Amino acid sequence: MSVSLRVLDDGAWVSVNDAREVSVSELWRLDDPSFCGCELPDFVVENVLDVGADGRTISARVYGQCIACGQTGVPGWVPVGRLREGEFVDIDRERVVLPVRRGDDDE
Repeated sequence: MSVSLRVLDDGAWVSVNDAREVSVSELWRLDDPSFCGCELPDFVVENVLDVGADGRTISARVYGQCIACGQTGVPGWVPVGRLREGEFVDIDRERVVLPVRRGDDDE
């Protein structure tokens, strides 16, 4: 089964099957010590750069900022949802999210 994944509105949304599912301006609990030195950064997403799938996991490369220390950048591919029976299921990003390692991280 194929699923359409796109970035819409100049990086404001992740679209899954032509439905806006994940937006910028969300606050994520990001567990990525390589991004900044904060113990558990509160990361505000400012722009979606790319979206892709690895199996059933939908991940996005996003640009944002730690609201505690001000560090900005791209933490890598962050899971935003899963596919279940062809439908998008949101990942609770208010809980801790861990960036995922993908084969195309060096691009």
